[in-house]
Amino acid sequence: MTKDCVLVINCGSSSLKFSLIVPQSGETLLSGLAERLLSNDASITIKMDGEKNTSRLPDPFDHQSALSHLVAFLYQHKFEQRLLAIGHRVVHGGENYSKPELVTEVVEKTIEALSALAPLHNPVNLIGIRASKQAFSHLPQVAVFDTAFHQTMPKTAYLYGLPYKLYEQHSIRRYGFHGTSHYFVSMQFAQMNNKPIEDTHVITAHLGNGCSIAAIEGGQCVDTSMGLTPLEGLVMGTRSGSLDPGIVFHLCKQLGYSIEQVDSLLNKESGLLGISEISNDCRTLEEAIENDGNEHANLAMDIFCYQISKTIASYSASLSKLDGIVFTGGIGENSSLVRERVVNRLKLLNLAIDNEANLATRFGKSGNIAKAGHTGCWVIPTNEEWVIAEQTYQLINEGN
Repeated sequence: MTKDCVLVINCGSSSLKFSLIVPQSGETLLSGLAERLLSNDASITIKMDGEKNTSRLPDPFDHQSALSHLVAFLYQHKFEQRLLAIGHRVVHGGENYSKPELVTEVVEKTIEALSALAPLHNPVNLIGIRASKQAFSHLPQVAVFDTAFHQTMPKTAYLYGLPYKLYEQHSIRRYGFHGTSHYFVSMQFAQMNNKPIEDTHVITAHLGNGCSIAAIEGGQCVDTSMGLTPLEGLVMGTRSGSLDPGIVFHLCKQLGYSIEQVDSLLNKESGLLGISEISNDCRTLEEAIENDGNEHANLAMDIFCYQISKTIASYSASLSKLDGIVFTGGIGENSSLVRERVVNRLKLLNLAIDNEANLATRFGKSGNIAKAGHTGCWVIPTNEEWVIAEQTYQLINEGN
């Protein structure tokens, strides 16, 4: 049987998301999520052939146990005969990695060292890699880095206004995240507009619980909104986004916050959740606006959309021309309200929205929602798993 599939692993602190993908076509043969791992109510859900099956898992159930359960399922359905490699999402590759890498002992140690820059992500990404090596010892493992696509940014975009030695000695700089998503939708935009990627100039907005924007010139990232960590940039679901650093000193010195409390405040209690005092979920806030005219929900959405518009407008300084903007991610693909509020603030960029097209382009549909005669405004569903599968496949087949 032909080995034509890549198993994509995305490991979280208490979850393991997976997809079995045919990289040359993008077909997903199965997908699923093991969640609430290491707790008393761990479960695993596997979707295949349009059906979803959820199983409660015995305690204790960790990442290795979840992979063992998945391996048994793959063997049961004879998918193991088609497995070519395992592709892993790794959040932070620092300046070390600008492309996918075969996982070696050196690569593992580097990912571990970079945990200082991504303490919530890289350690659990390593858990997934090590568990997969044990479960699939005969298969190559490939790391695909969220930060890799942004490594083409110039120093003018990625350096902070800090002493240069902090960059030289401690690698403090802007790295950016959601790279596989920005890469995918920019490539899709080029194809949909019959343009070579080398002549594509676009601003991509990945909007979900985490949000980032990228300016892409000739297919290469030249600026992005997230920074050393995913906290910088836009107002997000629970993250504050960029703010005056003096606020941190004020919280600690004047209000008695500990560093741990500030970290939790800025990452878990702020953003849409903090402003609205209702929810970090955009759908919940839209319902509160529509049904109750909730003032805090409306304010949260206005601030959210204003920050997106302002960032998109600022990236006109990064591009030689603008072919269009792209909305993607859970909010970007599904919230016609967010897209409308964002685009309505961007008249100076010759952007205007077609209301009917905007309402029609949701729930997996892609298309141009701009009024005729205006700069393109596209909705393109992202597919980060396919990117990981495709890049894993390409790396494994290099030189063949």
